[in-house]
Amino acid sequence: MNILITGGAGFIGSHTADALIKGGHQVRVLDNLQKTVHPKGKPDYLNPAVEFIQGDVRRKPDWEKALVGMDAVYHLAAYQDYLTDFSSFFHTNAVSTALLYEVLVETGQYRDMHKIIVAASQAVMGEGRYHCPGCDPDAKAPVYPQIRTETQLAAGKWEHACPACRQDLQWLASDETVIQPCNQYALSKHSQEQITLQLGRRYGMPSVVMRYSIVQGPRQSFFNAYSGAMRIFALALYFGKAPTIFEDGRQVRDFVNIDDVVAANRLVLEHPDADYHEFNVGGGQAWTVQGFYETMQAITGKQIEPIMSGYYRFGDTRHIFSDTTRLQSLGWQATRSVETSIEAYWSYLNQQQDMEDILAYTQKHMQSLNVIRQTGTTSA
Repeated sequence: MNILITGGAGFIGSHTADALIKGGHQVRVLDNLQKTVHPKGKPDYLNPAVEFIQGDVRRKPDWEKALVGMDAVYHLAAYQDYLTDFSSFFHTNAVSTALLYEVLVETGQYRDMHKIIVAASQAVMGEGRYHCPGCDPDAKAPVYPQIRTETQLAAGKWEHACPACRQDLQWLASDETVIQPCNQYALSKHSQEQITLQLGRRYGMPSVVMRYSIVQGPRQSFFNAYSGAMRIFALALYFGKAPTIFEDGRQVRDFVNIDDVVAANRLVLEHPDADYHEFNVGGGQAWTVQGFYETMQAITGKQIEPIMSGYYRFGDTRHIFSDTTRLQSLGWQATRSVETSIEAYWSYLNQQQDMEDILAYTQKHMQSLNVIRQTGTTSA
């Protein structure tokens, strides 16, 4: 097949391109080489067999050019950050998806589309599903809390409280029925999901939504402040600096290896039962942030005491873990460990040359935007 990957110069896109080319497909990439992700331009790791088009998914003419002759599309291009330019999230994530379907319908290509696969996010589930171990020990009446307030976080009250008895709630795995987007990124991704599934069904274009958890592995951008614990901790250890662990380090996260994500991407391309569904793509094991850092120290052989001084990122979820039962029903299984992801990323980092201390820059940048805050202080 001839397959278009938007954002194909990026982390997930480039690995997916490699796998598709290895499988005999022809791959075209549309990517705008956004400076915050690709400050040095087109990356050297991009497969030489890729047909590369530099363009922007927010521009209809770029879609019209990129879609010519394509049989399938992976729409992976996205805008993700903690910034307050709210409209950018919707322009890049939601409007671009509407343009994709618009061009396919206007040109008549929708009649021959084999599959459209769109990258969503675990963030759509917001704070996820919880229960109160006191009021509801058997979890028969789950609670879906709202995002934590600034007043709560500034006081260092990290956990969600039961609305009835005020006891700390206990997290539960969240499946695809959980929809509680709480920030600009999540809201734009939920819009993208709805565009994909509804327009796909309306025009008979087999369409699939992939809700990725925290994807990890080599080629993950060192420059994108949004990219999370793997990047923050690895860079800190690489430069011999103490990383900041936000909150109390006990928040639960769901990490999934890039090779497992690529396997999921390839599976839904061919599986007819994937059509018109969204799928959680998670790692299958819950990790605390502190436990993740301890494991990273053990693997890298570097021991540096982290900073835990009541810092937090405004907008972070407390706990989130994906139930992947639906994707497993198609024959997929997460098989790579977090340890494997750490080893691969650390090896990739140590292969880089002329690395700048970008960790300090992104940390200061997020503080200047009032994203990183500290307990005992007040913020607007």
